Amino acid sequence: MSRSTPTTDDSTESIHCDYILGVRIVERTTADGDTVYRFEAPHHGGLEFDDPETAELYADVYFDVNGFDEEKVGEEGVPPAIIQAGRDTLAAYFLTQSYGDLNWVASYYGIKPERAERLVNRVRKRAKQIRDGAAERGMV
Repeated sequence: MSRSTPTTDDSTESIHCDYILGVRIVERTTADGDTVYRFEAPHHGGLEFDDPETAELYADVYFDVNGFDEEKVGEEGVPPAIIQAGRDTLAAYFLTQSYGDLNWVASYYGIKPERAERLVNRVRKRAKQIRDGAAERGMV
């Protein structure tokens, strides 16, 4: 579940997920033949992930808090918008970090992994509702 700042090199790109409001995940095959998934959004520096599920969860967190930027939080910091959003959003965000997996999140909160998964699923559900509601209102 690694993530990195996108780099420019000879690669092939295609859209993996196209969300509303200019948010998308781009699938990129690097010159080395690796596939990475880059999260892109307006006013966001963009990040690359090794797998599509993590990139999609990152997008869900992004929609759950109405956007955020990690530019000034440092390597191990958390954007204030995510902290303010609550336990479930923070748990989902942790899963998008290189150090975070379900067992790590469960240990951090002192809960069972199944409960941590339920926290994350609430974020996914809210993000979908936000995107669906915005699309119904004609926001693209």
